[in-house]
Formats: sequence, structure tokens, C-alpha cells
Amino acid sequence: MLTVLGFAMIATFLVLIMTKKMSPIASLVLIPALFCVAVGQGAKLGDYVIEGVGTLAPTAAMLMFAIVYFGVMIDVGLFDPIVRAILRFCKADPMRIVVGTALLAAIVSLDGDGSTTFMITVSAMYPLYKRLKMSLVVMTCVAATANGVMNTLPWGGPTARAATALKVDAADIFVPMIPALAVGLLAVILLAFVLGRRERKRLGTLTLDEALVTEPETVLVGAGGGDRLTKAPRGSGTGTGGAGGADIAEGDDEEQEFKGLDPDRPTLRPKLYWFNAGLTVALLAAMILELMPIPVLFLIGAALALTVNFPRMPDQRARIAAHADNVLNVSGMVFAAAVFTGVLTGTGMVEHMADWLVGAIPDAMGPHMAVVTGVLSLPLTYFMSNDGFYFGVLPVLAEAGAAHGVSHLEIARASIAGQPLHMSSPLVPAVYVLVGMAKVEFGDHTRFTVKWAVLTSLVVLCAGVLFGII
Repeated sequence: MLTVLGFAMIATFLVLIMTKKMSPIASLVLIPALFCVAVGQGAKLGDYVIEGVGTLAPTAAMLMFAIVYFGVMIDVGLFDPIVRAILRFCKADPMRIVVGTALLAAIVSLDGDGSTTFMITVSAMYPLYKRLKMSLVVMTCVAATANGVMNTLPWGGPTARAATALKVDAADIFVPMIPALAVGLLAVILLAFVLGRRERKRLGTLTLDEALVTEPETVLVGAGGGDRLTKAPRGSGTGTGGAGGADIAEGDDEEQEFKGLDPDRPTLRPKLYWFNAGLTVALLAAMILELMPIPVLFLIGAALALTVNFPRMPDQRARIAAHADNVLNVSGMVFAAAVFTGVLTGTGMVEHMADWLVGAIPDAMGPHMAVVTGVLSLPLTYFMSNDGFYFGVLPVLAEAGAAHGVSHLEIARASIAGQPLHMSSPLVPAVYVLVGMAKVEFGDHTRFTVKWAVLTSLVVLCAGVLFGII
């Protein structure tokens, strides 16, 4: 019964958010609460929620201060050189813009933090997508899928969890998987190329010169070696009278939205560039070396970044206020997700669902448990947290494989194949940073992205099999 109700709860949640009948926060809270009552454990709902909140509270704290820290780093211009290089490549061509999104997301993903990747990628690319009227779900799809492939880095989380759960070396899992993951990254770039060609076909071929002719209010202004989108108001110098005035007012509103990474923004701190770069490198190194818990590192880092770059209290308050919307949205979503995960785990639904899936595997598939694990990693890492899958389900799958001569290392390598899909899971806090900053409905992102993410995960798995890694 708990197995059926667990799948029913997940299906109900997905249907409601994809059909936009409920907001993600409301669904994450109300649906599990109703199902908790349905299984006869309504009296324990409070305990489950508090346990879930306690589990996810460090994640929420990490995201809150990470958003402030990297928001400040974006404000002061730390990432402008990377962004300028990507923008010079993109120009005003939709195909190049989508490929540039994939490249930027993959490069920034090297820090191992999804929230950071999405904040930098969206801040850089959103003005281009918006100004050229490109599909924003294309941006979120490519960014999430590229980050999913790169999330398999040993310091990204899943590989370390698999190594810990199966008591093997993380390097022995990751290093042999590099060729398969490289194929997966190439698949993401190919996906970006295909989606970009589709956008170019829909919008027309938009090279820089043609954009200037067909869209006269769009001007690329070079400043300090960079490019930024600005607007020359419609009707200026055209003699269109009153109509031009209305367009100018509309243009002024849009200018605020499209500033993005304005190279002339007053928050830039060029004299502190190397301090900020050194602070960021030190922060990432401390994360990798696990010198302190990540929430503590980001808390200290955010305090230092604010104090050094904006010593005046009004400026500090202004920077915090500028990023408060993202902080509130993401932290609220994380705590709402705590209700979902708390009920799913506390009622025993996750355990019964995992046991049912493992029991449904025919004995004849025993010698192929690595491939089975790779296939199961897609739905299981989507419908449950990485902790739940790697510490709860993976050891069971590994023991089943060991009985048929399949090594724990093969099982561990296969288990990370589903990460491109996992990064769009409603249980991943970073995805709410992505859709929130991109102003995309989570349901729209899910409908568009899931099929491409599944395809990318299968490419990684198939490459691993063909190369003899899995």
C-alpha cells in the first residue's frame, strides 16, 4: 500500500505543477500532508516535517549565503571576463547563444555548485534571450543538463556519495568514467546546437549586423572590451510624434530589465578584482578540502565580500536587498521541499518503493546489474534525493550485483549516469534558483527538459557500456 501511495503522491505532485494547477511551494507542502493523513500517520506529520526541515536546513543556509556571495561577485565584476568571451562568441545569433549557454554552464560547473552555475549563467545570458525574444526554457534546459553532466565531478556530490555508500575510492569511480562523461557533454553541446538552430529558424537568422537593421532599438555597445545590450528608444529622431513618446516610456522600463552585466554598473570594483578572485579560489579550495561545513564557508565568504567591497552600511543593505528576492524564493522552496522529503521518508514510502523496484528485477538480469542500476538511476534520482538513492537504494543494488559477479565499482559508475536528469528534479534546490532567475515556470521547464535530460543520461550510460567502463 505504501508503495502505491508513494508513487501516487509523486505523480499527483508532478501533474499539478506541470498543469499549473498549483504552485510548486503549495504542492510540496499540501500534497504530502494529504497523503500523510491518507496513510493514517497524520498525527506524526509535525515530526516528519521537523525532521525534514532539520535535514535540509544546512542546504537552505548554504543556498542563502551562496546566493548573496556569488550575487556580490557578479555585481563587482568577477565573472565579466568569462561572460565577455562568451558574449563575443554569441553575438546576436540564436544558435550561438544557446551553444554559448551550454559552454558557460559547463565551465562554471567546475566549482561543483549548481546554484553558482545557474546564477552566473542566467545573469550573463538572460538579457540576450529576452532581448531577442528567444525561448527561456531552452536556456534553462541547456544549463540544467550541462550542469547535470558536470555534477558528477568528485566534489560535486553524487560520486562522493556513491564512493561512501559502497566503500570504494571516488577517483576509481570518476576517472574511468571521464570518456563517457565527455560524450555526454558533447551530447549536450549537440543538443544546444539543435535547439539553437530551431530558435534561429523560428526567429530568423540574426547575425549582429542584421539584428541592428531589423531591430533598430537593439544596440551592442562595447565598453571596456565587453558588450552589453542597450536600447535606442523607438521614435527618437523619426518624427513619429506622440506614438514615439509611448515607445520611449516602454523602452525605459525594458532597459532596467535588460541591463544584465552592464560594464558601467556602479557596483563594479575593478581595483578589488584580484582580492575577489583570490577569495573565491580560497573559498572553493576550502570547500573541496572540507575545511569547514559549506554553509559556514559561504556565511564567512559573504560577510567578507560585503565588508571589503561595500564598506558603507547603506551599500551593504542595498546589495542584500538586491538579492533578497532570490534568497527568499529559493529558501522558501527548500523548506517546502522538506515537507515532501520528510513525509516520503518518515512514512516509509521511499523504502517500500525502493524494495519494490529492486524486487521487480528478474533474476536473469543479475549479470547485467550495472546496466540495470544505470537505468534505474534515472527515475530514482529524479523522484528522490541523492542521499536517499545513494545511501538507501544503491547498496541493495550493489549486493544484488555482487551475487552475480558484478563489481561495486561498475555499479557505482553506472549510478551517476542519471545526474543530467536529476538536476531538473523538483527535490533539487538549485533548480529553483535557475527557474526563478530565468522567470520560467517550473512546470514549463519540466515539460521541456525531461525528455532531453533522459536522452543525455542514456547517452552517458550507453557510452559507458560501449567503452567497457560499465
